[in-house]
Amino acid sequence: MKRRLKIYISILVFFVLVAPTLVVAQDSTSVTSAAVETTTTTSAPAEQVVAAVEEAATLDSGNTAWIIVATILVMLMTIPGLALFYGGLVRQKNILSVIMQCLLCVGLISILWVAFGYSWVFGTSFMESGSPWGAIIGGSDKLFLNGITLDSLSAGNIPEILFVLFQCMFAVITPALIIGAFAERIKFSGFMLFTILWTILVYNPMAHWVWGGGWLQKMGAIDFAGGTVVHINAGISALVMAIMIGKRKDYKPGRPTTPHNITYVFMGAALLWLGWFGFNAGSGLAADGIAANAFLVTHLATSVAAIVWMTIDWVLHKKPTIVGTCTGAVAGLVAITPAAGTVGVLGAFAIGAASSILCFFMVACVKPRLKYDDSLDAFGVHGIGGIVGSILTGVFATQAITGEGGVQGSLYGDWNQLWIQIVATGASIVYSAVLTFILFYIVDKTVGLRVPPRIEEEGLDVYEHGETAYNN
Repeated sequence: MKRRLKIYISILVFFVLVAPTLVVAQDSTSVTSAAVETTTTTSAPAEQVVAAVEEAATLDSGNTAWIIVATILVMLMTIPGLALFYGGLVRQKNILSVIMQCLLCVGLISILWVAFGYSWVFGTSFMESGSPWGAIIGGSDKLFLNGITLDSLSAGNIPEILFVLFQCMFAVITPALIIGAFAERIKFSGFMLFTILWTILVYNPMAHWVWGGGWLQKMGAIDFAGGTVVHINAGISALVMAIMIGKRKDYKPGRPTTPHNITYVFMGAALLWLGWFGFNAGSGLAADGIAANAFLVTHLATSVAAIVWMTIDWVLHKKPTIVGTCTGAVAGLVAITPAAGTVGVLGAFAIGAASSILCFFMVACVKPRLKYDDSLDAFGVHGIGGIVGSILTGVFATQAITGEGGVQGSLYGDWNQLWIQIVATGASIVYSAVLTFILFYIVDKTVGLRVPPRIEEEGLDVYEHGETAYNN
């Protein structure tokens, strides 16, 4: 046990402290303070490659105020939103383990993001210097936010430090979504190490490819707020983790575990719905018409998905359920995410309905038949919903939203955009699956990932954290 603990601590120290230093040594290109103050080359999730600001820009107070609010909303999605949603779905002996895992993601990923994650995703020095590292990450020029001042502006003429924090919230929630796949049976120490490695080696490169000027962004892939980077990435990793870690001891395919607190499920879903307005409408980094449209289609697609799921539940199981309606709402939120900046009302209706139907099919039909234990349907909702939304973006994107000369989907004659979306979706699936498989093997052989049967049977709250949620 002591030997494993030493290995764990050594790996943790290496990736947090040593790895960024090694990357700096690879890069001989520096960015002057003056250049940083007058230019930024960051990519908003809503945009194509954002051109460098060549003239001194003035801070936009309206955009800044909105993104501050959006950042708060996105943070609320993880704590308490996701913690309550997932926590209500598990049995009461495991709710604190889920809450603790969500808390860990917020604290730990925030530190890693400021230390080197932001630089690896949105830095430019590797690409500009021609370094081979540029194919994977952006650069080391902004490690620990080096060179970013109070006067540094990002796209939308908002302070770059605000853009750093807004993007941090996306990095925080992505690994937290995976919790739903292995809930009730994972060791906290193993989860911690896996989360660190996954964020560094899976999330950061994917975010750079799609949002930071990487190859998918250059190819023209549309991902307004995280269909590939967040949901497909987390959803596919969730499936791999669920299969590799194995089923819960008392899991019976086709007989879902009864949620211990449906009120928490509702509260969590409501907070996710609310927070998603910041997630999507904030991703254009401006308080403008695009933000208003993203707000509208996000709400509309979610409403459609919730009602469609409720209707299917009602028809097949004779009763409309709270858990089902909340799950449908989340499926709609997931699916509209990549499309929120490019589709209108028609696209919102179609994406909301399609995501609800397909996610229901995966959760209620495919999962029991294949007998894998995706505890809280992280893959069935986030993975499938992300895939549906990413591909249908290539169908329903319209110049009525993107403007004259903007992107449009196959419904309006541009079949190439649909092909680009399929390629981006496929690349996300393959990369997430392969890297997650490798990381699972590494962590399982060093620290271990699954708790012993006795701990699983009696509950993670007491054995892993020494606490109980309810004292009656």
